[in-house]
Amino acid sequence: MRSHIVTKGIERAPHRSLFKAMGYTDEELSRPLIGIANAKSEIVPGHIHLDKISEAVKSGVRMAGGTPIEFGTIGICDGIAMGHVGMNYSLASRELIADSCEAMGKAHPFDGMVYIPNCDKIVPGMLMALIRVNVPSIVISGGAMLSLNVKGRQLDLNSVFEGVGAVKSGKMSEEELCDIENNACPGCGSCSGMFTANSMNCLSEALGLALPGNGTIPAVYAERIRLAKEAGIAVMNLVEKDIKPSDIISEDSFLNALAVDMALGCSTNSILHLPAIAYEAGIEIDLDIINEISAKVPNLCRLAPVPNGHHIQDLYFAGGVHAAMNELAKGDLLKTDLMTVTGKTLGENIKDRKVSDYDVIRPLDNPHSVTGGIAILRGNLAPDGAVVKKSAVDPEILVHQGPARVFDSEEDAIKEIYDGNINKGDVIIIRYEGPKGGPGMREMLGPTSAIAGMGLDKDVALLTDGRFSGATRGASIGHVSPEAMEGGPIGLVHNGDIISIDIPGGKLEVLVPDEEMEKRKASFISKEPKIKTGYLGRYARFVSSANTGAVLK
Repeated sequence: MRSHIVTKGIERAPHRSLFKAMGYTDEELSRPLIGIANAKSEIVPGHIHLDKISEAVKSGVRMAGGTPIEFGTIGICDGIAMGHVGMNYSLASRELIADSCEAMGKAHPFDGMVYIPNCDKIVPGMLMALIRVNVPSIVISGGAMLSLNVKGRQLDLNSVFEGVGAVKSGKMSEEELCDIENNACPGCGSCSGMFTANSMNCLSEALGLALPGNGTIPAVYAERIRLAKEAGIAVMNLVEKDIKPSDIISEDSFLNALAVDMALGCSTNSILHLPAIAYEAGIEIDLDIINEISAKVPNLCRLAPVPNGHHIQDLYFAGGVHAAMNELAKGDLLKTDLMTVTGKTLGENIKDRKVSDYDVIRPLDNPHSVTGGIAILRGNLAPDGAVVKKSAVDPEILVHQGPARVFDSEEDAIKEIYDGNINKGDVIIIRYEGPKGGPGMREMLGPTSAIAGMGLDKDVALLTDGRFSGATRGASIGHVSPEAMEGGPIGLVHNGDIISIDIPGGKLEVLVPDEEMEKRKASFISKEPKIKTGYLGRYARFVSSANTGAVLK
């Protein structure tokens, strides 16, 4: 066992003495040592209950003959960090989480590890570390928040953000907004739509790194506790068989994850995180492969933030991610011979997972769309690509041309929106919000929710070199690369330039002659970084472009 280098032999007496200072017995030290990376905190609704998940995992490890050893990690609540400087730290925290878990996993030679994340950056950060540490490992999330039906409307966090816009435009009273505020987030768990956290928890199943149910069993169900115990037992099986992440992760497993991404209509942030996770495994995901997969994988689910979409609890009752994968396998759209953390192949895992509600998970022959839920756009405005969740875009604005309204920060844009200064047909451009320019590539749920709440989501498009929340809907096009801070074309757009968007055709253009764009480029002077010191100052110097996953190189 790997842990023997700190538990066996006369030379390791000092090490054993330190373990015994914490109350570990010789019997416990003779067993496999399992590191438990727990993101429990009291600032994230998805993490407030992770102590219960961890206790269940530890019970499973002990039942299977191991010794669990827990340590903590940080986690930022994107909703609470939204709309102020806190959001600059959100994406950047992914690297801190990955680094801290790697440091703990490498410094203490665990025989296996269990990672307990739940929310946006914590899931991919832990998956990145899982690959780096490369000991037998499994992911078990805290589960999704429930969505309540209040006065005939299914509520989620997005309902509150959009309610602010509705109040600002006179479409809703403050009393009605307060009612939504009090009911939209009814308890613990990751926010209830197919937003970033639930997207990544579902894709953990598709990658083969989590047990069936990880992405969809609600946080408050006893089944979630049972799954956590099963995860603790499963990691011991992985230790016994020495099945490591490198035995599970491959280019094909990422292609499977992208196929599931398209079928479920996951967050556009998955197109940041999957390439970053793949990078740790030495695998490159080119953005063009996403359109290739989208062209052949149908969109089977319409989940919030799609207007009137289902929620994660509905996907759970319909059979979950593995049922959706079973449906995809009928069309040979998945590689099913890949190893997973169950110790079985993906095909073995999904063979008996049937869809129980074809309204929630459509059959292959009757999808919502014959193409997937995410599209990559290219053109003279985004030579290196941009990302849009096309399944959440109203058909009326899939193809659009309109004048640019240019803003150099999110705050400037949202003020104009709330002041009623945005017109139908406008294309709002928010730049200098990319990985380097933000720094940290802030999510823009505030402006997109304001547009939707004011009833303009069918008439106004938003473009940014930053990113959009998984809760965003409408023609919200993010990750525009290269970013403005690096001299990308988005930094050369002037107010009034006509922007042409063709989502079905994969095109994003500014209708300005090439010679004029060259003239602008020659005189371009980038703005000074907004934050130059501390962690974000270092992050901005080393982070790569969004089209490569915004990893640190």
